[in-house]
Amino acid sequence: MDNKKITLLTRIKDSDIYFSFIKSPTAIISTLILIIIFFCSFFVELVTPYNPFDPSSLSLMDAFTPPSWTDEGIAKFILGTDGQGRDMLATILYGSRISLIVGFSAVIFALVLGVGLGLSAGYFGGKYEMFVMRFTDVQLTVPSILMALLVDGIARGIISRELHDEMAIYVLIFAIGISEWPQFARVSRAATLVEKNKDYVSASTIIGVSNIIIMFKHILPNIMRPVLVIGTIGLALAIIAEATLSFLGVGVPPTTPSLGTLIRLGNDFLFSGEWWITFFPAIFLVILAFSINLLGDWMRDTLNPKLN
Repeated sequence: MDNKKITLLTRIKDSDIYFSFIKSPTAIISTLILIIIFFCSFFVELVTPYNPFDPSSLSLMDAFTPPSWTDEGIAKFILGTDGQGRDMLATILYGSRISLIVGFSAVIFALVLGVGLGLSAGYFGGKYEMFVMRFTDVQLTVPSILMALLVDGIARGIISRELHDEMAIYVLIFAIGISEWPQFARVSRAATLVEKNKDYVSASTIIGVSNIIIMFKHILPNIMRPVLVIGTIGLALAIIAEATLSFLGVGVPPTTPSLGTLIRLGNDFLFSGEWWITFFPAIFLVILAFSINLLGDWMRDTLNPKLN
């Protein structure tokens, strides 16, 4: 086992991706920022003692406390508090957890759906490919945010309000995922058209390997590089889409803190002097999305040899 671990570590250190990573300060800094954000978001109990979900720990006397470095600030509330007396740092970290869960889940859903349709369309071709790609082209003419709003509106019309509030996160994941799959379908279909004409696919067909095995065991691993790049950049777009929908009031319920709901609630107090309630969640969202985009740009440059 130890020899296998040593061999794996040696292969990683000798790979071009690792060499490119350690030579790129942008990739290193972005990765460190994302690791810190992920750790603080999913292990927030170790970072701050405050829990915005626990009403017994809140006090309205602490409401609208400014950041600790201001004249009226309190040391225990580093970023201040909101209108309910919730610590802004804890609320942002809990909110970012919701945003990250929604973003990751939506991208995985879009990736599975888009790659499945694009891979099968590129491999089988014919009328099936024409139908899938024309449907993809039609959906690409509709902005993603409008498609997500449409899906959310349909869900609100079908299910009751109480059930919608309970299933809000799942509806949001489906709405964002169903609006992002065309990019994955087009990329995977184009890569499949290249791969299916290579000798290893012809050899597999001649010896009687089934189409399912050829697609998912042989072709799929060879088309994952561009898909992963699209997925990384799509994660930032999904997080921004979640924040946008929650800001518009059609995302997660106001009682569930996400970055979008925090910005929306803080926007009501922006012109009354409590600027920190909306400023810090907005800055956190910008840093998170910007770091993911920078890491995605590095992956695109590294995994696409034509750009090197």
